[in-house]
Amino acid sequence: MNSEDPHPDTLELAADLRAAIGSLVRSLRGGDELPQNQAAVLGLLVRDERTCTVAELAALQRVRHQSMARTVALMTEAGLVTQQPHPTDGRKLLVTATEAGRTALFDQRARRERRIAGVIESRLTPEEQHTLRAAVPLLRRLH
Repeated sequence: MNSEDPHPDTLELAADLRAAIGSLVRSLRGGDELPQNQAAVLGLLVRDERTCTVAELAALQRVRHQSMARTVALMTEAGLVTQQPHPTDGRKLLVTATEAGRTALFDQRARRERRIAGVIESRLTPEEQHTLRAAVPLLRRLH
């Protein structure tokens, strides 16, 4: 074993954690009104109250410019974002979340949080809920 390789127990924990989080995330996506790519774009725009070009969004999401342009066009048609000319570069457009986009994102997040809360209450004992609450700061430190 290379001195830089994680311990086998840590690798097993990492695999278990990845699988559990992946399964949880997939289960939460069921019934979402916003497709994942659109929710991700809105999250970027809303989180920091920012505007971005399509190229910046593509880079942040690690997708091709053409794919992001298509996503932004669909979102613009749906009224989730607006596009305005860039103030210093007339060839570019700045993408901004609309109030409808913010509402759609916050509503989707609230639905997911209600689903998680319901599952926590129905499947975990009070002691397990306490353990889960204590783990949240640890999970935050992993990124």
